[in-house]
Amino acid sequence: MYYDFSIKIPEEKGKIIIKKKGNATYVLYQYGSKYNSDKKYAVPQRTIIGKLDPENEGRMFPNEKCQEFFADLCVPDELPESYRSCCLKIGSYAVIQKILKEYDLPKLLKKWFPDDCGLLIDLMTYLIVEEENAGQYYPDFAYNHPLFSDEMKIFSDSKVCRFLKSVTPDQIIGFLKGWNKKRDHKQRIYVSYDSTNKNCQAGDIDLIEYGKAKEEKGLPIFNHAIANDNKNQVPLFYEIYPGSITDVSQFEFLVEKIRSYNYKNVGFILDRGYFSKDNIRYMEKNNYSFIIMVKGRKHLVSGIIDEHRNTFETDRSCRIRAYRVYGKTIKGRLYEDDTCDRYFHLYFNASRQSAEREQLEQMLDKQHLALEKSIGKEVDLSKNCYDYFELICDKKNCLVSFKEKTDVIQQQLQRCGYFCIVTSEEMTASQALIHYKGRDISEKLFRADKSFLGSKSMRVQTVESLSSKVFIEFVALIVRNRIYNLLKENTLKMESRPNYMTVPAAIRELEKIEMVKRNDGSYRLDHAISKRQKTILGSFGMDVTSIKEISNDISTLLTKNQSLLASSNCTDEIDEEDDYDGTFEEYFYN
Repeated sequence: MYYDFSIKIPEEKGKIIIKKKGNATYVLYQYGSKYNSDKKYAVPQRTIIGKLDPENEGRMFPNEKCQEFFADLCVPDELPESYRSCCLKIGSYAVIQKILKEYDLPKLLKKWFPDDCGLLIDLMTYLIVEEENAGQYYPDFAYNHPLFSDEMKIFSDSKVCRFLKSVTPDQIIGFLKGWNKKRDHKQRIYVSYDSTNKNCQAGDIDLIEYGKAKEEKGLPIFNHAIANDNKNQVPLFYEIYPGSITDVSQFEFLVEKIRSYNYKNVGFILDRGYFSKDNIRYMEKNNYSFIIMVKGRKHLVSGIIDEHRNTFETDRSCRIRAYRVYGKTIKGRLYEDDTCDRYFHLYFNASRQSAEREQLEQMLDKQHLALEKSIGKEVDLSKNCYDYFELICDKKNCLVSFKEKTDVIQQQLQRCGYFCIVTSEEMTASQALIHYKGRDISEKLFRADKSFLGSKSMRVQTVESLSSKVFIEFVALIVRNRIYNLLKENTLKMESRPNYMTVPAAIRELEKIEMVKRNDGSYRLDHAISKRQKTILGSFGMDVTSIKEISNDISTLLTKNQSLLASSNCTDEIDEEDDYDGTFEEYFYN
């Protein structure tokens, strides 16, 4: 990443190399040499520190490496006031400010990030509004938005870079501890826990390893997991861990973190990826209940489904109207040496049956064609497609013929449309399904993280920057999740379901609320609030008056800043009595 300002090329005799490649000319710095024992001479070690300014050959556009080797160079933290647009989009800012106050987040962030709290909140806002996590584009966002930084300072991308590298584990752990301390620990909650992984092309980061990627691109990955309070719909904490570690093996450490945050009256809602005998026993040991989803064709529950098939699928007393499925509960043991009875909630969905059968048929047809093409060739007997086909091979292990295992395929077709939820506590099939469906919020969190926060890939080169970005994403998810829930609650009260009540659409509408700089230098609202915007603002308990108050605060602050700037240009110093009185900051952070 090259910064959007130029500096004088460093004067290091014999160590600065100018090299042209393609249409650009790069500035390299030789920081050392390494002896090559095979070639018996020292090989110079060089790195690119900038790109030559085509309009001034004595200057260059620096990058992060330049700051690493030449920390004393003049790299600005702040951009001038003239960089601010004459038109500011304030709608999203107003809503995010309201949610930050509701959760008391500024105060908590200020405790752990006393110098850069405003910048952190601005970066979080940038993630939500722009759906982008590339730090070099942050100044473009700051150009036409009000900011949460002190006096609405516009920071450069170099400052953003340095901030990301400066965040320490103690700050992140301190924030998460404070955030979870605010939760109601006496309340019975179900924690939904799920993980994903992200591609990363970073350099020397220990977390980045090759593993089972959900989006296979041939790149190393790291795992990212989030624990969410399903009842209150609030993200609690997150984990990042090496890409080669499986979900099952990581679960024990999750339970330890739950205990460390002093949650006691807790149940877990888990994906089938976390199911294992060891995990079940570990939850029992710590007196935690669980709800786990299992597919109907899995060996664990297939026998129970075969036994109870055709006993509840058309019984109207077993119908769960909200989800258009039929359900039945059976008591049993998970495994032979299980010490407690579990509750197996069996479900049948007719539309799901049709879709799964079609999927199975397509898979069988595909495998049938593949086997036809393999006749006369050596076959790999380890492939799972042979679960459904009986192969006849010669002595050289070459395929002679094959036929379907009709009894196996028939069993699988009969199990289509069924699924099972296993719970440790007694409850009805309807209650178990409602609890598990609440887990959808975790899926939406990850969808928001990857799709709406621009975080499919992390675009970092150091472990510090990776850790900082994931932390900022987590704070952004707290706020965005609240926006989602409030919009959803308001939508359910409406007779129709307007398409502008989704988070992306609502933000696009809110971004149309603008303040424009007038001839006297002050910012004022440019036009009235539309009907759609009033409806969206109503979801957050806000109205036209709220927007006018916020716009007045912004105008007052920016006018004050311009007065101070004009005064400093005339006198080169500002009298203490003329300093900004901090009203805006006190209103927001305290």
